[in-house]
Amino acid sequence: MKMAKNFTLIAALTLAFASMAQAQEAAPAPAAKPDNEVSFNAAVVSDYRYRGISQTRLKPAIQAGADYVNNPTGFYVGTWATNIKWIKDGGGDGNVELDVYGGKRGAINDVVSYDVGGLYYYYPSNKLSTSANTFELYGQISVGPASLKYSHSTTNLFGTADSKNSGYIDAQLNQEVADGYILNLHVGRQNVKNNGAVSYTDYKIGVTKDFGVVSVGLAAVYADTDAYVGNGKNLGKAGAVLTISKTF
Repeated sequence: MKMAKNFTLIAALTLAFASMAQAQEAAPAPAAKPDNEVSFNAAVVSDYRYRGISQTRLKPAIQAGADYVNNPTGFYVGTWATNIKWIKDGGGDGNVELDVYGGKRGAINDVVSYDVGGLYYYYPSNKLSTSANTFELYGQISVGPASLKYSHSTTNLFGTADSKNSGYIDAQLNQEVADGYILNLHVGRQNVKNNGAVSYTDYKIGVTKDFGVVSVGLAAVYADTDAYVGNGKNLGKAGAVLTISKTF
C-alpha cells in the first residue's frame, strides 16, 4: 500500500510538471553547436548523496568527469569519478567509484526530448561477497523543465545479493524561478528486487545558480529508510547538501 502511494505521488508530480511545461512559451532557438563537443566537470560536495543515500558517510567528496557528444547524431559517452566510504562500511575494500556511460539523446518536438543509454558503476577492488559493480540501462523523457526517468539493473544492485532486475524511477523538475536561480525538485523510488526491506523512496528540494566562475547548489535531501547504515549513522537521514561545481 505504501509503494502504491509513492508511485501515485510520482505520477501526480510528473503530470503537474508536464502541464506546467506545456503552458510555457517555446524558448528562442539556441545558437548552433559544433558537431563534436568535449567538456570536463569538477565538483566539491558536502555529502555525496546518491538516490538519497550518503555514499561518503555524510562526509564531503571531490568529483570530476569528462563528456563527449556528437551533436548531429545525439550520441554521447562519458566518465565520472568520486571518493566513497560505503564499501568499507559494508566490509569490503576500496574508496573510489568510477562511472562509464553512453547513450543517445534527442528532441521529439520543440518541447519533448528523450535520453536512453547504459551506465556502468565500477568499484575497484571492492571485495564484497556480492560485487558492488553494477550495470543499468536507462530511459528518460523530458517535457520542458520536467523529466521522468527509469533505470533498470541488469546485474545485482550495488552489492545486494539476488537483486538483478531492480528498478529506480525518478521524477524531476528544474525550473528557473528568478534571475538565474533554478528550483530543483525530485522524488524517486528505488525498488530492490527480492529485497523489499531495503526498497525506499527519496526526496530532494533545492536551488542552484550559475555565477559564471562556479555553480552553487544547496539542497535538502531525505530517504525514508533506516536500512542503510554506515559507522552507526543513518545514511538516508534528512540533511543539507552544498555543491560547488564547474563545467569547462
